[in-house]
Amino acid sequence: MPRVRSAEFFPRLMSAAAETFIAHGFQRTQMQDVADALGVAKGTLYGYVENKAALLAAVVRYADGVEQPPGLSELPVPALAEGELAALVTDRLGREVAELRLVKAMAGRRRQPVADELTGVITDLYQRLARHRVSIKLVDRCAPELPELGEVWFGTGRSELVSALTDYLARRAATGVVRLPGPGPVVARTILETCVLWAVHLHWDPAGDRELPPPDTMAAALAGLLTHGLVSTRGQT
Repeated sequence: MPRVRSAEFFPRLMSAAAETFIAHGFQRTQMQDVADALGVAKGTLYGYVENKAALLAAVVRYADGVEQPPGLSELPVPALAEGELAALVTDRLGREVAELRLVKAMAGRRRQPVADELTGVITDLYQRLARHRVSIKLVDRCAPELPELGEVWFGTGRSELVSALTDYLARRAATGVVRLPGPGPVVARTILETCVLWAVHLHWDPAGDRELPPPDTMAAALAGLLTHGLVSTRGQT
Protein backbone atom coordinates (compact mmCIF):
# COMPACT_ATOMS: atom_id res chain seq x y z
CA MET A 1 0.00 0.00 0.00
CA PRO A 2 1.25 3.55 -0.73
CA ARG A 3 2.48 5.50 2.27
CA VAL A 4 0.37 8.47 3.36
CA ARG A 5 2.48 11.57 3.86
CA SER A 6 1.77 14.72 5.85
CA ALA A 7 3.26 18.18 5.30
CA GLU A 8 3.05 18.78 9.05
CA PHE A 9 5.15 15.70 9.82
CA PHE A 10 8.22 16.73 7.80
CA PRO A 11 9.32 19.60 10.12
CA ARG A 12 8.86 17.30 13.11
CA LEU A 13 11.03 14.70 11.41
CA MET A 14 13.74 17.27 10.73
CA SER A 15 13.74 18.41 14.36
CA ALA A 16 13.79 14.90 15.83
CA ALA A 17 16.46 13.71 13.40
CA ALA A 18 18.64 16.73 14.13
CA GLU A 19 18.53 16.12 17.87
CA THR A 20 19.23 12.41 17.41
CA PHE A 21 22.17 12.89 15.05
CA ILE A 22 23.62 15.59 17.31
CA ALA A 23 23.30 13.35 20.36
CA HIS A 24 24.69 10.15 18.84
CA GLY A 25 26.55 11.05 15.64
CA PHE A 26 25.87 9.63 12.20
CA GLN A 27 27.18 6.08 12.61
CA ARG A 28 25.46 5.26 15.91
CA THR A 29 22.13 6.79 14.97
CA GLN A 30 19.61 4.32 13.59
CA MET A 31 16.38 5.12 11.79
CA GLN A 32 14.60 3.33 14.62
CA ASP A 33 16.03 5.89 17.08
CA VAL A 34 14.43 8.72 15.12
CA ALA A 35 11.17 6.82 14.78
CA ASP A 36 11.12 6.19 18.54
CA ALA A 37 11.67 9.89 19.21
CA LEU A 38 8.62 10.64 17.08
CA GLY A 39 6.51 7.76 18.36
CA VAL A 40 5.96 6.29 14.89
CA ALA A 41 6.86 3.07 13.10
CA LYS A 42 10.25 3.04 11.39
CA GLY A 43 8.60 2.43 8.04
CA THR A 44 6.90 5.81 8.30
CA LEU A 45 10.24 7.55 7.87
CA TYR A 46 10.86 5.94 4.51
CA GLY A 47 7.89 7.81 3.12
CA TYR A 48 9.92 11.00 3.66
CA VAL A 49 13.55 9.97 3.07
CA GLU A 50 15.05 7.01 1.24
CA ASN A 51 17.72 6.18 3.83
CA LYS A 52 19.75 7.51 6.74
CA ALA A 53 22.17 9.45 4.54
CA ALA A 54 19.25 11.14 2.80
CA LEU A 55 17.85 12.01 6.23
CA LEU A 56 21.13 13.62 7.28
CA ALA A 57 21.28 15.67 4.10
CA ALA A 58 17.65 16.73 4.53
CA VAL A 59 18.32 17.92 8.06
CA VAL A 60 21.34 19.94 6.88
CA ARG A 61 19.16 21.58 4.24
CA TYR A 62 15.87 22.13 6.03
CA ALA A 63 16.19 22.01 9.84
CA ASP A 64 17.08 25.69 10.21
CA GLY A 65 14.25 26.88 7.99
CA VAL A 66 16.71 28.51 5.59
CA GLU A 67 15.28 26.52 2.68
CA GLN A 68 11.65 25.76 2.02
CA PRO A 69 10.85 22.09 2.70
CA PRO A 70 10.10 19.87 -0.27
CA GLY A 71 6.52 19.38 -1.39
CA LEU A 72 4.79 16.08 -0.80
CA SER A 73 5.21 15.18 -4.46
CA GLU A 74 9.00 15.50 -4.05
CA LEU A 75 9.14 12.95 -1.24
CA PRO A 76 10.85 10.77 -0.30
CA VAL A 77 14.08 12.78 -0.32
CA PRO A 78 16.38 10.68 -2.52
CA ALA A 79 19.59 9.00 -1.47
CA LEU A 80 22.71 11.03 -2.18
CA ALA A 81 25.42 10.21 -4.66
CA GLU A 82 29.01 10.18 -3.38
CA GLY A 83 30.22 13.72 -2.72
CA GLU A 84 26.76 15.33 -2.78
CA LEU A 85 26.61 16.04 0.95
CA ALA A 86 30.01 17.72 0.91
CA ALA A 87 28.93 19.70 -2.15
CA LEU A 88 25.78 20.78 -0.34
CA VAL A 89 27.76 22.07 2.66
CA THR A 90 30.35 23.71 0.39
CA ASP A 91 27.62 25.55 -1.48
CA ARG A 92 25.97 26.76 1.73
CA LEU A 93 29.31 27.96 3.10
CA GLY A 94 30.20 29.68 -0.15
CA ARG A 95 26.94 31.60 -0.32
CA GLU A 96 27.18 32.75 3.28
CA VAL A 97 30.86 33.72 3.13
CA ALA A 98 30.33 35.77 -0.03
CA GLU A 99 27.73 37.87 1.81
CA LEU A 100 29.69 38.35 5.03
CA ARG A 101 30.16 41.94 6.08
CA LEU A 102 33.76 40.91 6.78
CA VAL A 103 34.31 40.15 3.09
CA LYS A 104 32.70 43.41 2.03
CA ALA A 105 34.76 45.39 4.54
CA MET A 106 37.96 43.92 3.11
CA ALA A 107 36.91 44.56 -0.47
CA GLY A 108 35.96 48.23 -0.05
CA ARG A 109 37.46 51.37 1.37
CA ARG A 110 36.81 51.98 5.06
CA ARG A 111 34.15 54.67 5.30
CA GLN A 112 33.32 54.60 9.01
CA PRO A 113 35.16 54.45 12.34
CA VAL A 114 36.74 51.03 12.73
CA ALA A 115 34.84 50.55 16.00
CA ASP A 116 31.57 50.68 14.06
CA GLU A 117 32.98 48.58 11.23
CA LEU A 118 34.27 45.85 13.55
CA THR A 119 31.02 45.86 15.51
CA GLY A 120 29.18 45.29 12.25
CA VAL A 121 31.55 42.49 11.22
CA ILE A 122 31.13 40.60 14.50
CA THR A 123 27.38 41.18 14.70
CA ASP A 124 26.89 39.91 11.16
CA LEU A 125 29.05 36.85 11.83
CA TYR A 126 27.11 35.99 14.98
CA GLN A 127 23.72 36.40 13.34
CA ARG A 128 24.67 34.15 10.42
CA LEU A 129 25.96 31.47 12.77
CA ALA A 130 22.74 31.67 14.79
CA ARG A 131 20.61 31.42 11.65
CA HIS A 132 22.34 28.17 10.65
CA ARG A 133 22.68 26.88 14.23
CA VAL A 134 21.25 23.40 13.74
CA SER A 135 23.12 22.56 10.54
CA ILE A 136 26.40 23.85 12.00
CA LYS A 137 26.02 21.75 15.15
CA LEU A 138 24.97 18.76 13.09
CA VAL A 139 27.86 18.96 10.64
CA ASP A 140 30.34 19.64 13.44
CA ARG A 141 29.12 16.49 15.22
CA CYS A 142 29.02 14.19 12.19
CA ALA A 143 31.94 15.43 10.09
CA PRO A 144 34.59 13.39 11.98
CA GLU A 145 32.72 10.24 10.90
CA LEU A 146 32.33 11.25 7.25
CA PRO A 147 35.72 11.97 5.61
CA GLU A 148 34.41 13.95 2.63
CA LEU A 149 32.40 16.17 4.96
CA GLY A 150 35.25 16.51 7.43
CA GLU A 151 37.57 17.78 4.71
CA VAL A 152 35.15 20.56 3.82
CA TRP A 153 34.15 21.47 7.36
CA PHE A 154 37.42 21.24 9.29
CA GLY A 155 39.60 22.13 6.31
CA THR A 156 38.43 24.79 3.90
CA GLY A 157 35.36 25.96 5.81
CA ARG A 158 36.71 26.94 9.21
CA SER A 159 40.29 27.70 8.18
CA GLU A 160 39.26 30.08 5.40
CA LEU A 161 37.08 32.08 7.76
CA VAL A 162 39.87 32.33 10.33
CA SER A 163 42.27 33.40 7.55
CA ALA A 164 39.88 36.10 6.37
CA LEU A 165 39.45 37.44 9.91
CA THR A 166 43.22 37.35 10.42
CA ASP A 167 43.78 39.29 7.21
CA TYR A 168 41.18 41.87 8.14
CA LEU A 169 42.67 42.44 11.60
CA ALA A 170 46.19 42.65 10.19
CA ARG A 171 45.15 45.31 7.70
CA ARG A 172 43.45 47.41 10.34
CA ALA A 173 46.33 46.93 12.79
CA ALA A 174 48.76 48.13 10.10
CA THR A 175 46.97 51.50 10.03
CA GLY A 176 46.99 51.76 13.81
CA VAL A 177 43.23 51.70 14.34
CA VAL A 178 43.27 48.17 15.81
CA ARG A 179 45.61 46.84 18.45
CA LEU A 180 46.27 43.11 18.56
CA PRO A 181 46.97 41.69 22.03
CA GLY A 182 48.52 38.58 20.49
CA PRO A 183 49.13 36.79 17.18
CA GLY A 184 46.53 37.65 14.57
CA PRO A 185 45.40 34.05 14.00
CA VAL A 186 44.87 33.58 17.74
CA VAL A 187 42.76 36.73 17.98
CA ALA A 188 40.78 35.80 14.87
CA ARG A 189 40.13 32.26 16.12
CA THR A 190 39.05 33.65 19.50
CA ILE A 191 36.50 35.94 17.84
CA LEU A 192 35.12 33.09 15.74
CA GLU A 193 35.01 30.49 18.51
CA THR A 194 33.40 32.93 20.96
CA CYS A 195 30.64 33.62 18.46
CA VAL A 196 30.22 29.90 17.70
CA LEU A 197 30.05 29.07 21.42
CA TRP A 198 27.17 31.45 22.07
CA ALA A 199 25.38 31.24 18.72
CA VAL A 200 25.54 27.46 18.42
CA HIS A 201 27.04 25.18 21.06
CA LEU A 202 25.49 26.55 24.24
CA HIS A 203 22.05 25.72 22.90
CA TRP A 204 23.01 22.05 23.38
CA ASP A 205 24.90 22.46 26.65
CA PRO A 206 23.46 19.82 29.01
CA ALA A 207 24.53 21.85 32.03
CA GLY A 208 23.23 25.15 30.70
CA ASP A 209 20.00 26.95 29.95
CA ARG A 210 18.83 26.68 26.35
CA GLU A 211 16.69 29.79 26.81
CA LEU A 212 19.55 32.09 25.91
CA PRO A 213 19.06 35.78 25.07
CA PRO A 214 17.78 36.55 21.55
CA PRO A 215 20.42 36.55 18.78
CA ASP A 216 20.35 40.35 18.38
CA THR A 217 20.97 40.83 22.10
CA MET A 218 23.82 38.34 22.20
CA ALA A 219 25.35 39.67 18.99
CA ALA A 220 25.41 43.20 20.39
CA ALA A 221 26.89 42.05 23.70
CA LEU A 222 29.71 40.05 22.10
CA ALA A 223 30.45 42.71 19.51
CA GLY A 224 30.74 45.33 22.25
CA LEU A 225 32.99 43.14 24.37
CA LEU A 226 35.32 42.08 21.57
CA THR A 227 35.47 45.47 19.87
CA HIS A 228 36.33 47.23 23.11
CA GLY A 229 39.42 45.06 23.51
CA LEU A 230 40.71 45.61 19.97
CA VAL A 231 40.04 49.17 18.89
CA SER A 232 42.72 51.74 19.60
CA THR A 233 42.05 55.42 20.34
CA ARG A 234 42.64 56.21 16.67
CA GLY A 235 39.95 53.74 15.68
CA GLN A 236 37.23 55.62 17.56
CA THR A 237 37.07 58.32 14.88
